[in-house]
Amino acid sequence: METTSPRIPAAPDEPPAPASGRRRALPWAVIGAWVLLLLVAMPFAGKLEDAKRDTAVDYLPAGADSTQVARLQEELPGGDTTDLVLVYRRDGGLTRADRAAAGAQVAEVARGHELVGQRTPRGIPSEDGTTVMYPMALTGLADEKVRAEAVQEIRDGLQDHPGGLSVRVGGPGALAADSQEVFASTDGTLMIATAAVVAVLLILTYRSPFLWLIPLVVVGFAAVAAMGVVYGLVEGFDLVVTSMSSSVMTVLVFGAGTDYALLIVSRYREELRRHRAPYDAMREALRGCGPAVLASSGTVAAGLLCLLAADLNSSSGLGPVGAVGVVCALAAMMTLLPAVLVLLGRRVFWPLIPVHGSEPRTGRGLFGAMGESARRRPVVVLLGGAALLGALALGVFNLPGNLKQNDTFTDKPESVVATETLGRAYPDASSQPISVLARTARADEAMARARGTEGVADATRGRSGGGWTEIDVFAEGAPQSARETATLHALRSGLDRVDGADALVGGPSAQQLDLDDTNAHDRMLVIPLVLIAVLLILAALLRSLIAPLVLVVAVVAVWAAAMGLGGLVFEPVFGFPGVDPGLALLSFVFLVALGVDYGIFLMHRMREEALRGAGVAEAAVTALRTTGGVIASAGLVLAATFAVLATLPLVMLVEMGFIVAVGVLLDTFLVRTYLVTSASLLLKRWVWWPGALFRRTPATTGPAAPAVRATAAGAPAEPAEPTEPAEPAEPAVRG
Repeated sequence: METTSPRIPAAPDEPPAPASGRRRALPWAVIGAWVLLLLVAMPFAGKLEDAKRDTAVDYLPAGADSTQVARLQEELPGGDTTDLVLVYRRDGGLTRADRAAAGAQVAEVARGHELVGQRTPRGIPSEDGTTVMYPMALTGLADEKVRAEAVQEIRDGLQDHPGGLSVRVGGPGALAADSQEVFASTDGTLMIATAAVVAVLLILTYRSPFLWLIPLVVVGFAAVAAMGVVYGLVEGFDLVVTSMSSSVMTVLVFGAGTDYALLIVSRYREELRRHRAPYDAMREALRGCGPAVLASSGTVAAGLLCLLAADLNSSSGLGPVGAVGVVCALAAMMTLLPAVLVLLGRRVFWPLIPVHGSEPRTGRGLFGAMGESARRRPVVVLLGGAALLGALALGVFNLPGNLKQNDTFTDKPESVVATETLGRAYPDASSQPISVLARTARADEAMARARGTEGVADATRGRSGGGWTEIDVFAEGAPQSARETATLHALRSGLDRVDGADALVGGPSAQQLDLDDTNAHDRMLVIPLVLIAVLLILAALLRSLIAPLVLVVAVVAVWAAAMGLGGLVFEPVFGFPGVDPGLALLSFVFLVALGVDYGIFLMHRMREEALRGAGVAEAAVTALRTTGGVIASAGLVLAATFAVLATLPLVMLVEMGFIVAVGVLLDTFLVRTYLVTSASLLLKRWVWWPGALFRRTPATTGPAAPAVRATAAGAPAEPAEPTEPAEPAEPAVRG
């Protein structure tokens, strides 16, 4: 925040600004429109929770074999199955009473639910006599909610058993139910935690008892509007919304919206010193920072929409959901926030009210000192920062392998404990079937081929319907082990040779294998699209090719360094045994699209200073001094909102929250302040090549020269008249 120097008397010929009817009516009209929008959106926003879809198909690759298997299973008699494994274990060995109790409970479950095959499941004892498992597949359950209720009902019915006997329900169906329960508990927690973090940071930033509340309320309006719009897209276009995409949208609305608010409020405070009327000050503030905010939101939305090209359903669905959140945040901050601030006037900044005609403290400040240090030794600063980022990036070689399905939770639910128990008790057998779908006319041949495949322990025929037959194949290797993966490859290769069978191999392990392959494909496709989209938007804003390249190279280096830091902490510190296969792509999209925001704020202000006649060196240092505070505040807010994801009990969200938060902090306090500034100083006027500013900027950088005159903040420049003195640099504003 700032402190004011004694007032400077206004020019004697400056009349008081008249309060026209339009100036009074427009802010009220904007607020009224938003209140009406909120009333319309709230009922729809409340329905979004029930519209979320978290089935396997909603997360799987669109064209993969395992996805087609999951879809075909939904069309078989009884619909998609809920595969469970009831696990009974006593460390000292199962007793006769244990086996009798287990048999009675399993028979009760079979009587109370519709099972594939309509027979009581057969127990499979372990060789050491400590464990017995009962695999079963439930059918006739309508949706995820009903399936989760059925799993909980079975668990409740297994509570009465002999002392010392552990009874757990595992299998893919139980894992899906546990996942749904975790996601259901995260939405409210995430919203409250994010709002609390943003509130604390805004209070510390503004040091005002009132001002912090306004951006928070406005971003709340944006969040409700975004949820309402997304629900409309679900109803109108069958948009798939998962719990993960909904959580990310919440973080984006709060993080991006607060960033835009910080920039607008900072520029508004600056303009209040130059204009008597808050309306005029806000109009000039939006003219000055509006292009940067629009370009910033445009890069984020464009980057997210590039995810539509991904084959992975969860990634392609996240694109439009996140883009809606960003656009709603932009709309609220560019309309509702200015309207509220104009109506409240200067007093909303109390106790540090920007007085008309006053000037802020003109000391160099922290960011001014950083800019001067970069100006003195630009080569040393640039090479040193690049070396640091390169060293951090080496940590990617320490990243663990891909995360297994059972390792997706930070706190192990019952289904994961059951799977681990089975892995120890049955080291040479799989409790999780591989699902094969084959044409019914060739099902016997397909089953014979499956049984003869190396690594297959058994294969049984299941349901038939719609011309397809289900075959459950049990591998000798444990689920998602190297041995089972080899069996999957061998099955697919062998079944392809059964003419007319059109055999498809699916199931949880095949799904994970397809996820890994698809994520690798999506990275090769989406990452170049994101880079091209961001470069085009930056080139249009800055009217240059070199400046956008500098910003994009910098943010890519930040992403590599953040991933390297993840490699240093994920397994050694957090104890995560793997990395989610989609982490690299999603973190890249978020860091490039969001991280380049701060480069936009800095470079756009630098361009404004150059349009006013400043040389490149002076423009770079002034831009850093005047925007450094707000960029730092925005970076802290965005990093903190993504860090909230690290409090959720899902490894993927913890990893993504860590990577994005660390990357934003590196970008804010190292790359924007030092590396981009020093690169601009070394490039001199070439930073604006090939635009008009490159041709008009003096070849040498020194004190501000009367090269160009800005017609308006952010507007195209026109040549300065020879006798007209250069306009002075804008006063620094902190806070």
